[in-house]
Amino acid sequence: MVSTVARWFRRTARPLPWRNDETSPWGVLLSEVMAQQTPVARVAPMWLEWIDRWPTATHLADASPADVVRAWGRLGYPRRALNLHAAATRIRDDFGGEVPSDVDALESLPGIGSYTARAVAAFAFGQRVPVVDTNIRRVLARAVLGIAEPEPPRVTADMDLMESVLPSSTTDSVAVNAGIMELGALVCTSRTPTCVECPIAQHCAWALAGFPANAGRTRTPQAKYEGSVRQARGTILALARSQKHVSASEVAVAVPDRSKRDRAIEGLLSDGLLVNTKRGFGLPNS
Repeated sequence: MVSTVARWFRRTARPLPWRNDETSPWGVLLSEVMAQQTPVARVAPMWLEWIDRWPTATHLADASPADVVRAWGRLGYPRRALNLHAAATRIRDDFGGEVPSDVDALESLPGIGSYTARAVAAFAFGQRVPVVDTNIRRVLARAVLGIAEPEPPRVTADMDLMESVLPSSTTDSVAVNAGIMELGALVCTSRTPTCVECPIAQHCAWALAGFPANAGRTRTPQAKYEGSVRQARGTILALARSQKHVSASEVAVAVPDRSKRDRAIEGLLSDGLLVNTKRGFGLPNS
């Protein structure tokens, strides 16, 4: 089954800019952080801009946090921008400007978790390590375990399951990691899987069992963005990106709801995305 996935991936993989053979480990790390909870279509043009402006970790580390947050724009979850800056600084200062290849060393970088560390080890350095994200968990749940949706994440169990399907060949293992991820993103999607297009449909345990629903599992509805504290955070941060200082009165006009405004400001200050200034609020080190 996994050899079929690898062949399918090599034949049909999307031509994403960071999949170029000349992409550096820094470029791979940058793509993985940017693509967390963000559609690839939005990431690709931003990645190209960033890799042109900051082609190495040292280039990004030498930039100010304010410039990094501004460049992040509306990519979403802007704390990732500060984490990238902090990780780049560690890479410059502790690793001679080179992205480490060791999973443990990668996990020691700010904002780099288990998934990202293993994705960089696999896709940047060609290592045989299990990579597990939401898409991979869903494909494995269906194709291997025969259930419609994966159970809640369990790092050890999820890694063990992925390890069990990885081929022994290092090269093939990288293609399988990427291929299962691609399959989950494009074919074996959460709500509308296109099983007729699936290269492993004839081997899929879920399909062979007649597509049973998970007993007792219900989807958690996603919270609305409109009118949320998240929206208030985005509005305030957009103001801070557009000018050096933002007054409290400007923030009040932009976010009239005091409760949401206060919670948004508190969160932005706590995350380090805003700092107090004599004239109101600003980006860090702006």
